[in-house]
Amino acid sequence: MWPRLVLSVISQRQKMTITRNRYIGDLSKQKISLADSWNLQDDISSDDPEMYVLIRKEKDRQRKGLEMIASENFVSKAVIQCLGSCLTNKVTEGQPGDRYFGGNQFIDQIEILTQKRALEAFRLDPEEWGVNVQPLSGSPANLAVYTALVEPHGRFMGLHLPDGGHLSHGFMTPTKKVSATSLFFESFPYKVNPNTGLINYDELHANAKLFLPKLIVAGISCYSRHLDYNRFRKIADDVGAYLMADMAHVSGLVAAGLSPNPFEYCDVVTSTTNKTLRGSRSGLIFYRKGVRKVMKNGEKVMYDLERKINDAVFPGIQGVPHNNAIAGVCVALRQAATPEFKKYQEQVIANSQRLCKCFLENGYTVISGGTDNHLVWLDMRNKGLDGSRADKVLDDVGITVNKNIVPGDKSALKPSGLRIGTPALTSRNLKEDDITQVFHLMDDAIKIAMDANKKSGPLLKDFKATVDSEEFKPKIEELRKRVENFALGFPLPGFDDW
Repeated sequence: MWPRLVLSVISQRQKMTITRNRYIGDLSKQKISLADSWNLQDDISSDDPEMYVLIRKEKDRQRKGLEMIASENFVSKAVIQCLGSCLTNKVTEGQPGDRYFGGNQFIDQIEILTQKRALEAFRLDPEEWGVNVQPLSGSPANLAVYTALVEPHGRFMGLHLPDGGHLSHGFMTPTKKVSATSLFFESFPYKVNPNTGLINYDELHANAKLFLPKLIVAGISCYSRHLDYNRFRKIADDVGAYLMADMAHVSGLVAAGLSPNPFEYCDVVTSTTNKTLRGSRSGLIFYRKGVRKVMKNGEKVMYDLERKINDAVFPGIQGVPHNNAIAGVCVALRQAATPEFKKYQEQVIANSQRLCKCFLENGYTVISGGTDNHLVWLDMRNKGLDGSRADKVLDDVGITVNKNIVPGDKSALKPSGLRIGTPALTSRNLKEDDITQVFHLMDDAIKIAMDANKKSGPLLKDFKATVDSEEFKPKIEELRKRVENFALGFPLPGFDDW
């Protein structure tokens, strides 16, 4: 059966179709065909009612649930307006002022404004730093840097994925090169101390002296502590490597001055723009300009990164950039330079630390024993669960987190942990006491998962069948309604009618 909303929209569309056909008939003498006029002015509710209903359902899910994936956030209405603007129509290749297509005079201004705001948001001197705002996201940004500076089959080092790193930092297993960055380059991981959960800088230094990488990545995907960029710099200098920070997760905190500043120590800094920075999904590459080092004889060695990185982005690994996304980033960067944004980031950290405190006080294992940033990294093994089982029940009740491998895990298919973040909930105006209530909802869901796990078979499909059984359905539904009633008490950024 069609939902009532769809039937109403179809009826409206039928009326509009009659009107359209009459209009086309009246203009037939002017040789305007159906193809010329079809769908160009329709609202999505009339042009594609099925997609309209699905989008509305997703908005309803976001409104009634608690989004706690550390890499997710809610963008502002202004950013959404950029994404849905005419900028998506324009084809653009090359750099501002040197395009391969015409009609880019205003696109040039938008990109130059975005570059200017990117430098201003992170308090950078344009004589010392440049920025490319065209990468489609963080992984393409990282790949472009490796292409430019490491070169094919060159060596680099990044944080091991199970220890909190990202796929684009070169992840591979004993049997498979998982990431393209480990296929095209020679990657070597550094790791955390298994007892403390903190990066083992001494081991990194020792291995770097043996491996002699061209580049070292100081970056995280699931690591809740500040990075010691000064220590990274000393290690990179000792082996003659470039130092690149991937600040994708913490760029909003860096802009607010609440996280160590990678620009003080690094040659290159990359970032996504949709996480703590709260912009549209895109990427940034900052690169040093000017003097790189002074030789013993007084000769100055200059940075030559700008052309290499720009060429690696285009025509190296990308074609046309997404101008609507760049505009959304531009708006977010303006917001990131405001006092209100700093207050927001302070609340993100306060909420994360309150959530961490709640977990610790209730017998959960938090990797590294705490958090300095926007995320909490749980190890579920002391609860007799893995991340997949906990994630399943949390998702069923409307709390969205992500299963995550932890140090010592052998397979990403059976991760032992959860990665939980507070940026999105903070964007909905939740404060510390609200986060305490969120913890209790999460704790209740995890207890249901623990109970179901005791009664299920050994496989994940057995667990899912148990959770979906008549014994557990009422418990899931009751908790889901509690989550929904709680979530509906907080506003959701964006369009009210979407």
